[in-house]
Amino acid sequence: MSIGRHGVYEARLDGVDPAVLRAASRVCPFSDDALNEDDLTRQLFPQLPTDGRVGAHLDVFAGRRTSERELVGSSSGGLTSLILADLLDSGVVDGVLHVGRSTGDPRFSYTISTSSGQVDHSRKSMYSATTMADVVAEIRGDGKTYAVVGVPCFIKALRLVADEMPELDEQLQVYVGLVCGHLKSTFFGESLAWQAGVPPRELESIDFRVKNPERSSGDYDYAVVRRGDSEPRVRRTASAIDGSWGYGAFQPEACNFCDDIFAESADVAFADAWLPQYQSDWRGTNVVVVRDDRVRDLLLAAQRRDAIHLEPLSVDEAAQSQAGNFRHRRMGLAVRLADDRRHGLSVPTKRVAPDRRAATRRRTAVIRQRRRMSRLSLEAFAAAREAGDFEIYASPMRRAIRRYWLLDAAARGIAPFARVLAHRGLRIARRALGR
Repeated sequence: MSIGRHGVYEARLDGVDPAVLRAASRVCPFSDDALNEDDLTRQLFPQLPTDGRVGAHLDVFAGRRTSERELVGSSSGGLTSLILADLLDSGVVDGVLHVGRSTGDPRFSYTISTSSGQVDHSRKSMYSATTMADVVAEIRGDGKTYAVVGVPCFIKALRLVADEMPELDEQLQVYVGLVCGHLKSTFFGESLAWQAGVPPRELESIDFRVKNPERSSGDYDYAVVRRGDSEPRVRRTASAIDGSWGYGAFQPEACNFCDDIFAESADVAFADAWLPQYQSDWRGTNVVVVRDDRVRDLLLAAQRRDAIHLEPLSVDEAAQSQAGNFRHRRMGLAVRLADDRRHGLSVPTKRVAPDRRAATRRRTAVIRQRRRMSRLSLEAFAAAREAGDFEIYASPMRRAIRRYWLLDAAARGIAPFARVLAHRGLRIARRALGR
């Protein structure tokens, strides 16, 4: 696995034995040779009720840590790092495989933690390309047990790998899923840093989510440190040209074929509680979908010792917390599949059927524009990075954002105000560049 021109890991397959390629195809989360999420759910959680949106579910909660320090220092409600620490402290697992910070490197990579202190050091969201290849090879056959943390496609892939390798299946005891809007290439952090005045080659580190007590939980900041500087540069994420997740900036093409929101093959899935009753609290709240008794017992034990606050949540509320994600991965997916098939392209078989009429004509235009923006961001930023000129990326991205605002306004039925909205979006982009 190596990072390609667009800041995404790519598999190098030259000279690989055909038998190995067939095995790889069985564990690729986007391959027709692999089990889909419904098949895995029936295999993994046969006794649990299932829902087409969140998958199998034993319990659904909203919750957060009670410690103000721990809560403010987390991306959301802080429950992911708490459950990982409790899995280690209780002896359920010997270690945790999760994304961490690389010493002296602004990029991120999978690492192994064997103590709650190590887990705590690497908490918070890290929006970057990563690979599990090296860390899984490192732990395989070492006689220890692990929890593994990942976005839905990573968790599914590792479940499939474990089916192929019984010794690995015995080692991987708990799968912890993170609800994902889409993956980001390494370009995302570099772009945010550049907009804060730190070119990619001078970036020391980045914190993608810094909570601000003056704003809602979804309106956070980011902080970057330039090499040689001691103080971070803090900037509002929404002011960045590519700060909105809806633009799909730096999204790999594979994400356009994902229909798994709540990491359906994980033992527990954590998300941000993007719901009206929680968003106003800047400190953040988690949605938790539990599928494993051990995880539920640890959460309830943490509640009894007053380490966390939990309250029951309905499946409908959990799904509503990811409403935009569902539009992108269900309705949008149907359109994208139909588009690609119409152009004679090979597409995976998904649980969503190809359907160009899944969305209105105007909403379909928005779906297609978002896909164009993802491709544009990767190509233009690669060129900007090579030339050392951010404007090579920013200028075409501004135009694309303006068109996105126009199309989205029309899709929402507020076409008379589309020009106002478009100019507002353009002003945001210009402010992000200090223009």
